[in-house]
Amino acid sequence: MRPATPYIRLIRGIDAFTGFTCYLVLILFVPPLVLSNVIEVIMRYVLHSPTIWALDVTTMSFGALFMLGASYTLLKGAHVRTDIFWEQMSPRTKGLVDSFAYLVLFIPTMAVLFYISWGEFMDSLQLGERSSTGIWRPILWPFRFVIPLACALLILQGISELMKSLWAVRTGVLMTEHEKIEV
Repeated sequence: MRPATPYIRLIRGIDAFTGFTCYLVLILFVPPLVLSNVIEVIMRYVLHSPTIWALDVTTMSFGALFMLGASYTLLKGAHVRTDIFWEQMSPRTKGLVDSFAYLVLFIPTMAVLFYISWGEFMDSLQLGERSSTGIWRPILWPFRFVIPLACALLILQGISELMKSLWAVRTGVLMTEHEKIEV
């Protein structure tokens, strides 16, 4: 077996980092999501005294989980793709299509979203922005930070996917075969 080239090691490193961040996100955001819902149900239906904070914690935890999980979803090939033509394409053609999509559409879009959301995060931090949805009014900058972080993780994983696509163009071999998921 040939040793991995720096190109392949970089792809594997990015993919491993994405997998690690997914598990970190699960550890950090699933417990507050579940716990806040359990506490709210007990408080509301057993003790007849609903909380003022559970809705915000649930919304922010789920939103963070959803956004920060997007890069892992990209790694696993689980984002929406139209398979009508894709199945008939050769690995080189798939690589060309994906390379174009990542270079021209995906990475620039994520970069613009990162830039805009970073400004929104900084404004929120400087202003001490608070939620206006309830009495609790938690600070919003941590939640606002999740958006540029998610964009940065997507850009990083997008670079890995671009490199895999370029590999397919060069070699005619797909580096990863994603499971076809039908709904």
